Amino acid sequence: MTSTPSTILVTGGTGTLGSLVVPLLREAGRDVRVLSRHARAAVGGVEYVAVDLLKGEGLEAALAGVDTVLHLAGGPKGDDIATRNLVRAAKSAGVRHLVYISVIGADRVPLAWLRSKLDAERAIAESGVPWTTLRAAQFHELTLKMVRTMAKMPVFPVPGGLRLQPVDARDVAARIAELTLGSPAGLVPDLAGPKVYGLDDLARGYLKARGKRRPMMPIRIPGKAGRAYRAGDNLTLDGAEIGKRTWEDFLAERVG
Repeated sequence: MTSTPSTILVTGGTGTLGSLVVPLLREAGRDVRVLSRHARAAVGGVEYVAVDLLKGEGLEAALAGVDTVLHLAGGPKGDDIATRNLVRAAKSAGVRHLVYISVIGADRVPLAWLRSKLDAERAIAESGVPWTTLRAAQFHELTLKMVRTMAKMPVFPVPGGLRLQPVDARDVAARIAELTLGSPAGLVPDLAGPKVYGLDDLARGYLKARGKRRPMMPIRIPGKAGRAYRAGDNLTLDGAEIGKRTWEDFLAERVG
């Protein structure tokens, strides 16, 4: 006699990545519980519960009957605080697998939001709960938002030496779903896009797709962060898993 698989708890389940991952977990036959700022009715095997991760409110009830937690929620600040709250509650609830999505370069690029990601990674790794962490490159959606904003200026600023390896969120969703349904694996190989681009290349691709032109103006990122980006510390050129969809593929779907 086989036991029924437990519910998977997903934080950030309504975001860019979460909205792609949740259907994959459902297709695998798993019940899913999504943390949300506001409770709502269950739909198609997906339950929504109101939890405040930053305050740690509502976590005990949300984790009832959960063996696996997929932590996708994130923002410009507070990821470390939210993760520590989640980790404490998960440990108390007897969670057997905690899966986390982080960012390539979290351990190398000296920016505040990346330091909070690294602190979150450490909180998970030191929690005593079996864990898996995947570091992914910048999503195409975020890259598009960045170049679209910059393209509104009369001159497009191009930080010298800045290279990106954007990855398609669908490729990340497939990989993180696979990891969530598998056994704890620790820190797994990074997942990046199939091509490395200078910001000027990304800009030209976007402008061409929109039928626009902008003069490019080189600028310099100052300080330690600038040195890290020029050194490619935000990239994974060796030992990474590579997504399938390119920036050009994404632009053809979204902009072209």
